[in-house]
Amino acid sequence: MTTATQATPMTRLFASTEGRLALITLVVFVLMSALSPDKFLSLQNFTSMAFQFPEFAILALAMTLTMLTGGIDLSVVGIANLSAIVAAMILTQVTGSGDGVAVLMMAYAAALAVGLVAGLFNGVLVATLGLPPILATLGSGLIFTGIAIALTGGSAMMGFPPATAWIGNATLLGIPAPLVLFAALAFAMSLLLTRTAFGVKVRMYGANPLAARFAAINIDAMLIKVYVISGALGAIAGMVVMSRANSAKADYGSSYLLLAVLIAVLGGVNPYGGYGRVIGVVLAVLSMQFLSSGLNMIGVSNFARELIWGSLLIFVMIVNTWRAKGRRS
Repeated sequence: MTTATQATPMTRLFASTEGRLALITLVVFVLMSALSPDKFLSLQNFTSMAFQFPEFAILALAMTLTMLTGGIDLSVVGIANLSAIVAAMILTQVTGSGDGVAVLMMAYAAALAVGLVAGLFNGVLVATLGLPPILATLGSGLIFTGIAIALTGGSAMMGFPPATAWIGNATLLGIPAPLVLFAALAFAMSLLLTRTAFGVKVRMYGANPLAARFAAINIDAMLIKVYVISGALGAIAGMVVMSRANSAKADYGSSYLLLAVLIAVLGGVNPYGGYGRVIGVVLAVLSMQFLSSGLNMIGVSNFARELIWGSLLIFVMIVNTWRAKGRRS
């Protein structure tokens, strides 16, 4: 006789956050396919999606890492744009040989350095000065955007060497390069969070900051590393955006901040810290890309999409809060 304790493998799968996410992703895919089968199921659309979503998916990885500590990084888009503009200034003002590969490497190194310094700045504000992460990174994001505008006058920078287009538009063995980059970063992030002492410290601090302090964890150093890594991921995302658009501007990716937060929360990351898995974030990225692409094909405007995304974020937060209360009662 079957009892309540004898759960089937399928029941156990859907009882997990990642299992429910896989179901949601499948439902969104089927729904969008039914609404616009000719366009949505085309090879051209799948290729286009593979080139598009790594831009905000990399930012979602940065958001995931900071949210695991109970914090948040609202400056990632500002970091991405500032890093891209610094790289663009090098690409347009330094003369290289051939197709500009040497200059491109110099520009990428400078952009990554900008991301690391920006992340260090955020880490000092949060860890050393004790500012609330939401306010610290909101303020720093405005600073980074302001610097980017001051450097460019608010206009787009263009005129890069041909090699610049590679990271955002090329393919590796038929696979879009941005997708390969995102997969590598997601895999590295998963290993970092599950196979290293640093990952254990991040989760422990997010779940119980007081217990982490009693465990003699260097909280300040750990938080600074978290925001430095987040800044580096922001810089990498900026390079992908610059490469795909063949330009850099201070206000690119204005909707990506909302998307990054939504993907992290939808992916099962606890906004109060302590829990979150990269596989959940990956599934959330896919479901959001399927939804965004499908809505675009049936003629839904960008403004309506942002309304849907915001509503979905609030809905997921309400559901997660109810579930947490149910487990405590």
